Formats: sequence, structure tokens, C-alpha cells
Amino acid sequence: MTRPRAALAALLSSTALCLAACDTERPPAPDKDDPRATGSPAQPDQARAAAPPSAPSQDPAPEQGAPPSTQPRPSPRADAQPAQQPAPGQPGASTLVPSLSAGAAIEDERNSISVFEAAAPATVFITQSQLVRNRFTLRVDQIPAGTGSGFIWDARGHIVTNFHVVAGGDSFSVTLFDDRTVPARFVGGDPKRDIAVLALELDADAAAELTPVARPAKGQPLIVGQKTLAIGNPFGLDHTLTVGVISALDREVLGYGGVTIRNMIQTDASINPGNSGGPLLDSAGQLIGMNTMIYSKTGSSAGIGFAVPVDTITRLVPQIIEYGQPRRASLGIEVVPDRLAARAKIQGVIIEKVSPQGPAHQAGLQGLRRRGRDILLGDVIVGIDDYAVASFDDLFNALDNFEPGDSVAVKVQRAGEVFAIEAVLEVVSGD
Repeated sequence: MTRPRAALAALLSSTALCLAACDTERPPAPDKDDPRATGSPAQPDQARAAAPPSAPSQDPAPEQGAPPSTQPRPSPRADAQPAQQPAPGQPGASTLVPSLSAGAAIEDERNSISVFEAAAPATVFITQSQLVRNRFTLRVDQIPAGTGSGFIWDARGHIVTNFHVVAGGDSFSVTLFDDRTVPARFVGGDPKRDIAVLALELDADAAAELTPVARPAKGQPLIVGQKTLAIGNPFGLDHTLTVGVISALDREVLGYGGVTIRNMIQTDASINPGNSGGPLLDSAGQLIGMNTMIYSKTGSSAGIGFAVPVDTITRLVPQIIEYGQPRRASLGIEVVPDRLAARAKIQGVIIEKVSPQGPAHQAGLQGLRRRGRDILLGDVIVGIDDYAVASFDDLFNALDNFEPGDSVAVKVQRAGEVFAIEAVLEVVSGD
């Protein structure tokens, strides 16, 4: 039994020596708090919690075998490095982009404030009243019938607004920016373009102190996306400012007068009942249109509003001030309603009557004729110069591009043939 025990003791002794030799060649085990222990990214919060508060930070030693160039070290010129920024969310944290965005927002706000302060005195609140007779007492009472917005056109006290704002009114009052309420009289208007003009009943000196709206140079182009500012009196809340952009140009919208108003400006600046007649301005504070109508299923703003362009306003308002109505170029004809032409399956505008000595009569255009119990078709207008005409709306808008005295080629269909007749347009009532 002694020999096996001696052999076993010798075997255990040699094994212990081998294990000791192996232990001397093994690298030291990494500290359990060292992030390199697992190979995953360090958790900053856990690392800071494990370190003593007063312990100085140590640079981790490079991995064995890695070239020095893969272990970049901080530049010794610490004074040439940018200041360390606090982590996002900590006090004092900031970045360059939010600072620029905030500055741009502040500049935009300043622009809106500047435009409002300059244009608000030119914006007015209009109230129209109607005379109503009490059927029991027979007394005539004056009751408010509608409100809207408008803007001061000139230093003579003319106010421009929408025709539908003042239509049917017997008397009018205008509230100015300084809360003065001044009576006004109806000067004239153009229902087909939904434009009307009032005149304040002020003496010349008082009118000269008014602030007219700023107007741009003729033909200044508008661009989709440019800023718009609308000032008006929605729901009776006077001098309300809303801001948006030009959403689209050259829109065609059926107007108050029963014909399409073309070249309308579409904007997403909030427009509500009571805004009608108020100015639509650009970022320079200049008039670019007159807020006229909205597209909405509820009657409130849905972000789709329309404004009569300033070029149309500046062309028609002086004529309304001087003559009470536009001096519109005309052929001097009466036409058959479109629905009857459609029922007869006729494309174009059927001339019903030709005014004696008018442009159409002098050019030889023919209206309907009666033969016994039959009505004979005369001329059907299918074009004016380069403008195609398929309806009265087309004819009206085509003629609106010309001035009295202009010569136009009237394309007509007569007895199955289409040809052009030259006519000189005049100012004639009836169109």
C-alpha cells in the first residue's frame, strides 16, 4: 500500500507545478468595472456610479497588439480646442440650428408686426343698414343688415370693399381704426367683379388725415409660396390679422355677379365671414388683393380663401369713382341664356338682339329673326380674337381684356359656316 500512495503523491506534486507554471503566463483578469471586460459599449451612468467621487480619470490602456495610430489621443494643445458643450437636455445645452431657427422666427414675427402696424389704420369695419317698414305700426325702422371689411383707397375718403358686402343696403357706416364711426354713401360698383366703392362723409381736411393702403407698382408679379397677411373683421372682431402664403394663382371662381372671376389669388391665410372686402397684403405691406370668398362646407375657414387681384382693383376702382360703374368694352348685344343654347345643342353664344347703331350692328352681326311662327337663328359667337367662346361667361371675360375703342375679330357661326367679322368695341349698356 505504500508504493501506490507514494506514486499518487508524486503525481499530485507534478500537477501542482504544472498549474503554477500556467498561471504565471496568463494575463491578469480584467477588473469587473472595466468596460472592456465584456466588449460592449460602456454605460456612462453606471461607470460614474462605480467610480469614487475624488478619483481622477484614467486613460484606458490600448489593446495589446493594436497599432498606436488606431488609438488617437487628445491633442496637448487643449487651449486651442472648442469649449466642451453640455450634453443635450442638461442646463446650458444649445446647438447652432435652433438658434438660427429662433432668429428667423423672430424676424418673421417682426415683419408681421410691422405690416400690421402700417396697414391696420387703412382697414375699416363696414356696417350696412336697411329700412324696414313695420306692417303693424307702418313705422319705418333702420336695422343692421350686414357687416364686412374694407380699406381706405385714397386721401379723399374713398373706401373699397366687396359688392356683396354693401348690396341691398340703404345706409352705411364705417368704423375707422381710431374707433370713430363715420357715415358713408354708396358711390358705385361692379357686381360681376364683386367690387364696390363707398365715400366717407368727411370734410377735405379730415379726409386728408386718413391712411390709404399701400399699393404696388403695376404688374408686380406674384409667386406661389410668398407670404400673405389678411386684415379684416371676422365675426365682428375688428382688425384681426391672419397670416399665410399664396397657395395658387389664376384660380377661376364663380362670383357674386353670376360670372366667373378669373385670375383670383388663392391663400391659406384664415378668412372667415366678415373678412370680405379686407386687404390681402404681401410682406412689404402692399396690397396684392381683396379678400372675397372662401371654399368651405361649414361657412368657416378651411384654409382655402380667394382674393380679387390688385391689378383688377386698380383698373376698375378709378372708373367706378368717376362714372359709378366700369367703362366696360361692349359689342352692344343681348344674348340667349346658356341653358337654352345647351338645350338646342349649340356651342357658343347666340345673339338675341343687336342694339341699333352699336358696334355689332355696324359690323353686320345678326340676331334672332322671326318668320311667321318660326324663329330663325342668326349669328352664334364662337370666339373673340384668340379667345374661344362657348358660353356667356367666356364672352364676358374675353371682352374684359379689351378697352373701348379696340378693334376685335368676332368669330361667328352663320348658316353652318364660321368666319370672322371686325368690330370696334364701345361703351354700351346692355352687355
